[in-house]
Amino acid sequence: MSKPTIVVMEGDQTGQELLEEALRVLSPDVTGYDVAFQRFDLSLGNRRKTNNQVVYEAAAAMRESRLGLKAATITPETKGDVGSPNAILRKEINGTVIVRTGRRIPGVQPPVAVSSPISVVRMAVDDAYGAKEWREETADGEYAFRTEKISRAICKGVAKYAFQHAKRLNAKVFGGPKFTVSPIYEGMLKEEMDAAAPQYPDVAYEPQLIDATYALLLVKAGEPLVIPALNRDGDCLSDLVLQMFGSIAGSESILLALDDNFQPNVVMAEAPHGTAPSLFGKNVANPMAMILAGASLLGYQDDKAAQTVSQAIYDSTLEAVMEGTRTSDLGGKSTTTEFTDEVIRRVRAKL
Repeated sequence: MSKPTIVVMEGDQTGQELLEEALRVLSPDVTGYDVAFQRFDLSLGNRRKTNNQVVYEAAAAMRESRLGLKAATITPETKGDVGSPNAILRKEINGTVIVRTGRRIPGVQPPVAVSSPISVVRMAVDDAYGAKEWREETADGEYAFRTEKISRAICKGVAKYAFQHAKRLNAKVFGGPKFTVSPIYEGMLKEEMDAAAPQYPDVAYEPQLIDATYALLLVKAGEPLVIPALNRDGDCLSDLVLQMFGSIAGSESILLALDDNFQPNVVMAEAPHGTAPSLFGKNVANPMAMILAGASLLGYQDDKAAQTVSQAIYDSTLEAVMEGTRTSDLGGKSTTTEFTDEVIRRVRAKL
């Protein structure tokens, strides 16, 4: 059997720096687990040079290997430029859901009283992203319009995976879209949530409108929750949830393409944060999310050795933070490389 291959998608600024830190941890010299890396340069300059062809090539490689690790990349704001590679990657691998889980960071006092994990399971495609937009001048002034779409298939994937994920975490499926104001559009996701609930009778189900979800998070933060969401709602919500635990750099972001049984068949992991240009070149950014992203890929392998390495990286990262190795965003003074060095030391000791 050929060894597993991780498609590595290089990025920009601090995103690229943190990717290299994650690859240091995943190195077979550290873990003893033989994995190959197939690299693609998705930096803004190369995306422009290739007119995004490199993004399509990376997506094709991911469909083959089923594993991808992506650095944060710059999305240009100019209309007609190469845009975001994420939209292309999600479409090309038939991405269904994006999962981001906030969890307690040992030794770090969160800004609110959270104790149990909170996962946001959002649509990976459509909704406000890629919508057709235009403006029109009328006698009453200028108007802006947008045409969005969601599909029954993606709604079903989000709902089913949310319940499966909640069952694994012994969590409650909580929240939902604004189905009262938008019963046709947003109501489609609520219909699929309601349809999935009876299939998982041992999973608690408490649907809420999205605005109530935000409000109630502050009083329900003591119990494990899984929140199914529309694409844009989930994008905003996951940033809030991660910051509730102390840092947006404290957890990985997972893009999943699901098969007919709603099981992952392509997995792409990344950090949930951007390229952090203000931190570029300073060796102070927190590599925790990227290190955990790399670990998560091995956890999806149907291979006990890979799963053992994945758990060792998770445990080593959290133990390092608990025992005082922290970057400035976590209240410490460790540099980026010092943080990674400590994780590597602990991983080697465990394995």
